[in-house]
Amino acid sequence: MSTFQAPKGTYDLLPPDSATYLAVREAISGPLKNSGYGYIETPGFENVELFARGVGESTDIVTKEMYAFETKGGDRLALRPEGTASVLRAALEANLHKGGNLPVKLWYSGSYYRYERPQKGRYRHFSQVGAEAIGTEDPALDAELIILADQAYRSLGLRNFRILLNSLGDKECRPVYRAALQDFLRGLDLDDDTRRRVDINPLRVLDDKREYVQKQLAGAPMLRDYLCEACKAYHEQVRELLTAAQVAFEDDEKLVRGLDYYTRTTFEFVHDGLGSQSAVGGGGRYDGLSEMIGGPALPSVGWALGVDRTVLALEAEGIALDIPAATSVYAVPLGDEARRVLFGAVTALRRAGVATDFAYGGKGLKNAMKSANRSGARLALVAGERDLAEGVVQLKDLTSGEQTPVALDAVVDEVRRALA
Repeated sequence: MSTFQAPKGTYDLLPPDSATYLAVREAISGPLKNSGYGYIETPGFENVELFARGVGESTDIVTKEMYAFETKGGDRLALRPEGTASVLRAALEANLHKGGNLPVKLWYSGSYYRYERPQKGRYRHFSQVGAEAIGTEDPALDAELIILADQAYRSLGLRNFRILLNSLGDKECRPVYRAALQDFLRGLDLDDDTRRRVDINPLRVLDDKREYVQKQLAGAPMLRDYLCEACKAYHEQVRELLTAAQVAFEDDEKLVRGLDYYTRTTFEFVHDGLGSQSAVGGGGRYDGLSEMIGGPALPSVGWALGVDRTVLALEAEGIALDIPAATSVYAVPLGDEARRVLFGAVTALRRAGVATDFAYGGKGLKNAMKSANRSGARLALVAGERDLAEGVVQLKDLTSGEQTPVALDAVVDEVRRALA
């Protein structure tokens, strides 16, 4: 055992469990790849100001959860707590929006970091797959992203999840609602931190999960009553497109999400089998974020889906993904000459695209065959001195136990035939 352990609130992904995480990432990214989204990768850390401006200085993410540090050169950096601000920064820096082909559609996958109280489903290091459609204001884009996430979850076999939907208004109507909400909240019995939040971003108080706060929110003004006609029409188009695509959703008038940059459409995916940590993903429209970080006006929409939470959702529904074994063929040499010959056969099989492993370390036949079975391989290639003298190796079906001699120069073809 090592002297060191993974930091508190983090985890290591190890085989065979890691194969499930890879399969989830592939399932989430699959619909995006088929819908015009290109892959983007950004650094694991950014300038602190990028998140302070974009995510919001009043959010828990910035004030309490962000890992911030100063470099030897005096730069103030932070481990990325979310992906949208980084992706938009990268797109602006590369001038992707100037090509005339809007929206710029991007997807990403990676690790993110927040200093939170560790619990099941909430870690200090977590994995997400995200998507952003940058530069176009269109209800069809909002609906597209929700539909693609729904498609991804259903491709994994998930059924017990719900889509919550709301509109947060825009720069025309939200300030009016903000003022009305502030007037209401200032009359409540709130702690000093929450009162400061009322002044900075009162909508975040609606997202406060504490029971004594939620009880006082009864009778709070509702955003739907303050939406301008344009926002009402936009939201109704999103709802109509989802309904036409037969994607079920629930209207949730208190849904504000935890980031300050959202405007108009906001949504969340929740799973009823995960207890208090029920959100498996979410997103929304962020039409003003580009200006917040120094760019031009670029109305955009996106989401991020939690890989960790999705795996927990699969477990909650008792879903075991059908994941192919990492190894199809396992080669077992008996003797030095067989080791040389079979290693050549292994190399040829790998070049032919067959997942093949080898009994390293001079294992005896019994131990080598145990390793072959543990690897999940369907076939074993076994060769000793007598086999080589006859110019063959033994091809063994590890399920039936049937064994067949195969000519050395026909190994690749015979293995392919047996696997097919």
